[in-house]
Amino acid sequence: MSSAPMLQSTPGKRIALPTRVEPKVFFANERTFLSWLNFTIILGSLGVGLLNFGDKIGRISAFLFTLIAMLTMIYALITYHWRADAIRKRGSGPYDDRFGPTVLCFFLFVAIVINFMLRFNSQ
Repeated sequence: MSSAPMLQSTPGKRIALPTRVEPKVFFANERTFLSWLNFTIILGSLGVGLLNFGDKIGRISAFLFTLIAMLTMIYALITYHWRADAIRKRGSGPYDDRFGPTVLCFFLFVAIVINFMLRFNSQ
């Protein structure tokens, strides 16, 4: 038996070792996706409620909230597939979402401000 290590490489060269991805990583991705969809269902329900029981200004607000909900659903689906593909390929990148919640809050704020502006300017 030799005392040399089994994996030898030249200095400065990295050896790629297989890594195991835990199942909880896949489930965390699905849980995040379902959380985003839960929020969009609530936001879409708000839009449908405004559409059914609101006046002309309520219909405009319903359109805004429903549009934001649909765009958020599409964003959540794209993000879910991107993360699932990166996890499957064992990507090393950060999987956190830095811009999605901020952009969503901004668009919700804009929709609420438009709702208030239309409501107060109509009286």
